[in-house]
Amino acid sequence: MLNQNEIIDDFILQTKIGLFCSYGNFYLDPKEPIVDAVISHAHGDHAVGGNSNVYCTKATSMFMQHRYKKFAAVDFHIKTYHEVFELNGIEISFYPAGHILGSALVLMQYKGIKYLYTGDYKLEEDSTCEAIEFVNADVLITETTFANPETEHPNAIEEIKKLNSVSANIMLGSYALGKSQRLIAMINQHCIEKRILLHHSIVPFGKIYEEMGISLGKYEVYDRKVMKNNQTNMIYIVPPMVFNSYFKAINVVRVFATGWKHLQNNNEIQLYISDHVDWKAILKTIEMVKPMQIWTTHGSGTQLKSYFESKLVVKLLN
Repeated sequence: MLNQNEIIDDFILQTKIGLFCSYGNFYLDPKEPIVDAVISHAHGDHAVGGNSNVYCTKATSMFMQHRYKKFAAVDFHIKTYHEVFELNGIEISFYPAGHILGSALVLMQYKGIKYLYTGDYKLEEDSTCEAIEFVNADVLITETTFANPETEHPNAIEEIKKLNSVSANIMLGSYALGKSQRLIAMINQHCIEKRILLHHSIVPFGKIYEEMGISLGKYEVYDRKVMKNNQTNMIYIVPPMVFNSYFKAINVVRVFATGWKHLQNNNEIQLYISDHVDWKAILKTIEMVKPMQIWTTHGSGTQLKSYFESKLVVKLLN
């Protein structure tokens, strides 16, 4: 029977470069190029270019190669879900994280102890990525982006249906990778009168999704004439920088899809669609993983620490 003393307190350390496993001499989602990088998913705050060796899923490698071109990595070591591989003495395997296509929970085993790093993850249904698979672990290293008891994400389908109440054209701000593809699929399913136009920077990610066998439905590359000649039921999906630069755009209803309340300010419709776990989803994950300890990263874990006081060890890595 495992006891608390067998868990290695410094198995994962927070450094300025990122989460470091000194026992395996590798980083999880490093912020700077290093020799051995285990990357949970391809969002820019988790996957930088220039690493010597990148261990990740196929979809993650494809997104990184599109974004960073020849500077993506010296070598990609592509791993399938559930495949066990060894890196400098640590046994590692990936499980679907449900965040975006190719996103992975990273299970690390060392001296009989299982450490599970979540990266970013969500529990909600999403037809554009693999559904999360829970796996038991002794230590859960979880993101805490929305680890606040007051945060509860509304139903994403009910949120997307808000767009049906708008007949005018919509400029919809969305992250280019993951969120945009999820929105395209949801709009095609639940807002069937709408016609989707995509900013050119989003299109290649959609093509990779389709190459990986994910059907998004109908969309077109943005054409100014099309938008100008059709005054209703057009949705133009743009990345955040474009959305922010067109803050004076006329003849469109401005909407931004995010779980962050402060990013909903000044928008005519609030569209709360998040690809992260909220408070209840984190608690559900803990229930399913059954860890002896919880280590928190990517956000504040102070409220989790208070909630589990005297019940579970909660350690804040950042």
